[in-house]
Amino acid sequence: MNSASTLVLPPLSAIYSAATRARLTAYRRGWLPVSKLSVPVISVGNLTTGGTGKTPLVEWVCRAVAGTSAADGTREFSSPAIRVCVLTRGYGRANPSSQVVVSNATEILADEQASGDEPYLLAKNLVGVASVICNPDRFAAGKWAIENLGSEVFVLDDGFQHLRLARDLDIVTIDATNPWGGGRLLPYGRLREPLGGLTRADCIVVTRSQQSDDATSIKEAVERLAGGIPVFTSRMATSAIRALDGRMVGRENVPQPVAAFCGVGNPDSFFDHVRREGYAPAFTRSFPDHHHYKQSELDQLVSDAQARGAKSLITTAKDAIKLSRSKLNLPCFVLEIQISI
Repeated sequence: MNSASTLVLPPLSAIYSAATRARLTAYRRGWLPVSKLSVPVISVGNLTTGGTGKTPLVEWVCRAVAGTSAADGTREFSSPAIRVCVLTRGYGRANPSSQVVVSNATEILADEQASGDEPYLLAKNLVGVASVICNPDRFAAGKWAIENLGSEVFVLDDGFQHLRLARDLDIVTIDATNPWGGGRLLPYGRLREPLGGLTRADCIVVTRSQQSDDATSIKEAVERLAGGIPVFTSRMATSAIRALDGRMVGRENVPQPVAAFCGVGNPDSFFDHVRREGYAPAFTRSFPDHHHYKQSELDQLVSDAQARGAKSLITTAKDAIKLSRSKLNLPCFVLEIQISI
């Protein structure tokens, strides 16, 4: 961070802090209205910007509630016992103010551009388990889903700060690789609200514990901040390695060395996961979160990867859904993950 930023950003963070505290107080005292749906609502959110493992946890919660997960956390595809619906804003989509029904739990009804990368990925992974709706007004989306889809439980994706909608269970994720967001509020740091906000949670999940040498002390610090709220630890596990066209491949069939690239909130976590899977990346490159790739960027990526001796590319499932129409002059593989609690 340059010297100009260190002068400008702290005052902006102070203003942001004051506005955030005022908003929280207004909701706590009933000065701002809170709407309640007629069925249970579960929120999965966090205190920081960037990737904390929310999306795999949203999928895990949907499977657990719908009754389509085995006891060991592996995926099963039986008919859901409960009709679950994911409500999400849908970052990066073409028309962010509209409602888009990404999936009705039976089939996918919108593409990645209309829905955004994470909602589309959730819809794809949750076919037969849960529907997915994008709408900045989660209450309106929930009412529509109850009336039109018969939804019986809602899971809010990134819902901890969406205080307009009442929830019955608040789950907060803390990323073990960067738990405190630099210790400062936006825009100087990555905190969306003060750490004291953890006391609003009903339970906390420390994610990516396998990637931190300090996971135990992080959990203890979270327990102190949360004041007795249950705290769980989780790890990210590889569920599959696929070719870009969807074919399942064996780990030994990925030509090495690889070049790893991604456009996610925590790229270092992905690169570390690749290394833990036994690959030694000859080259890594990160793009902004929710990045839409241009062909020229991919051509440069391949050229730079080949210059470093890479024989294949490896990326995330979130990135892969935006590459289906792209041309890559190296074989590209997708490392899929699921959360294990």
